[in-house]
Amino acid sequence: MTNKPARTASTRADAAPRARDPASPVVRTEPILGSPLSAGVLILAALALIGALHLGKEVALPIALAIILKLLLQPILNFLCARLRLPMALGALILICGLFAAIGAVAFTVSGPASAWIEKVPQVLPALKEKLAILRQPIEYAQNAFKEIEDVAAPATSNAQAPAVAIKEQSQIASRLAFGTLTFMGRLLSTMVVLFFLLAAGDRLLRGFIEVLPTFSDKRQAAGIASEIQRQIGGYLITISVMNLAVGVVAGLAMWTCGLGDPILWGAFAFLLNYVPILGPLTGIGVLLVAGIVTLDWPWQALLPAACYTMIHIAEGEIITPLLLAKRFTLNPVLVIISLFFWNAVWGIPGALLAVPLLATFKIICDRIEPLQPVGHIIGA
Repeated sequence: MTNKPARTASTRADAAPRARDPASPVVRTEPILGSPLSAGVLILAALALIGALHLGKEVALPIALAIILKLLLQPILNFLCARLRLPMALGALILICGLFAAIGAVAFTVSGPASAWIEKVPQVLPALKEKLAILRQPIEYAQNAFKEIEDVAAPATSNAQAPAVAIKEQSQIASRLAFGTLTFMGRLLSTMVVLFFLLAAGDRLLRGFIEVLPTFSDKRQAAGIASEIQRQIGGYLITISVMNLAVGVVAGLAMWTCGLGDPILWGAFAFLLNYVPILGPLTGIGVLLVAGIVTLDWPWQALLPAACYTMIHIAEGEIITPLLLAKRFTLNPVLVIISLFFWNAVWGIPGALLAVPLLATFKIICDRIEPLQPVGHIIGA
């Protein structure tokens, strides 16, 4: 009887220094996989999931886009329903119609200038060859390589059949453009249909999922994860969309001032590219550099559009946006790049646009589930 308090006191005394030990790990880890067999099963399941996402992208991609857009539009829908007393279905229909109208107006406005710039594509290499004399040899090499590829790909026919071959190539290009347009419109329509029902249904789907969980702690954990995703990802999307809109407006005005013209085209271009971290702005700098060289006087005026866009991106990406998003979450830039390449390989350009929201969502889930907390710590390190 007399030894029990002593053992209890010694146990507490031993535990106290371990709790205050500064060398203790940031996140307590526990083994998740108990055997190589379970690790192999997990790897095979991950590969099967990746293959399913790639092969079923015509189904999975609209659903993922609709979920991300729901996180963006849900605060606006809540405002409409709370202030104007609108039913959820009517508010969702108003938002969908507004989104369709905005996309259609921008596409109609941009289509004309975009077609004019596409017609200038054959002039790019000759203009670069003329203005960049120091790069004359690499450009000539590129032209010769393109010519050799065309000669190899072209069928051996007589001169009398040359116009027929040209007509066939033009028809193939037109058919590919038409197929790409139909694919885009089909995915857009599918996304909007799924988005409407997600917005109109409110939280009924989430409540049904929480209700079937076995324990109260599981229900509370699932509700916390859903609330955190809506708050963090929704706030991130709203903030980054406002910043991208500002970047698009400033970039369009800057390109118009520099002499490129078509401010709406370049503004929409900068707005969309800014959703893809790192790779998007780099692509914008390259495109504006080529457009300036082809269109404007060499050298200083031709370099001005790319220089202005670079300064705009530095001010937004390195100063303003970090100040606005630092309190929400941070993501490891190496994993951001890996996520961009991964989702681009799985879903193409829409996957690259979704890469950061999907990575941030995965981090929130990992932070809330104890066995996955080390993974969440690595993503945010």
